[in-house]
Amino acid sequence: MDTVTVPLSALKTKSGSTASARADGEGSVQVQMDPNLKLGTAKVFAVYGKGGIGKSTTSSNLSVAFSKIGKRVLQIGCDPKHDSTFTLTKCLVPTVIDVLESVEFHAEELRTEDFVFPGYNGVMCVEAGGPPAGTGCGGYVVGQTVKLLKEHHLLEDTDVVIFDVLGDVVCGGFAAPLQHAHYCLIVTANDFDSIFAMN
Repeated sequence: MDTVTVPLSALKTKSGSTASARADGEGSVQVQMDPNLKLGTAKVFAVYGKGGIGKSTTSSNLSVAFSKIGKRVLQIGCDPKHDSTFTLTKCLVPTVIDVLESVEFHAEELRTEDFVFPGYNGVMCVEAGGPPAGTGCGGYVVGQTVKLLKEHHLLEDTDVVIFDVLGDVVCGGFAAPLQHAHYCLIVTANDFDSIFAMN
């Protein structure tokens, strides 16, 4: 693979000025984020990748690295398999949707310890889960999880939030964590399938 570096001055707009002089997003269609969906002051990372590519390993390593420098970390797994936090908790934890279902979706009946589990080095672990293939929207699941975390004031005391998101599911709802993210990490290998899934 070849990498080419192009100086910013070489990128010209129609008016002849450099690209850096343009307003952010000028000339493109922008999807505006709902300002009510901000996650407090936490830095939010969304990690995407094809199933089995290593995104959960990457997410867990990031979580532990941030926790070891004193950050309060919350890792949210967004995958129907709900195994994102397995390496941190050493078990498959119940998903937010499973827990909500057990109380007939009366979120006010839940305690924090019902859906947030302690992981390695103090990392807080949540599994949003997701619908089985072809039966629902992943965005709804992520939305309900964020709503529940806000109701329990968990996001106010967190420095870093890491969403670990399945990237090879057709459901557009799995793009929902991007609405919250400051940074997006895409985990791929040097093969067509992993790059196609992320495209």
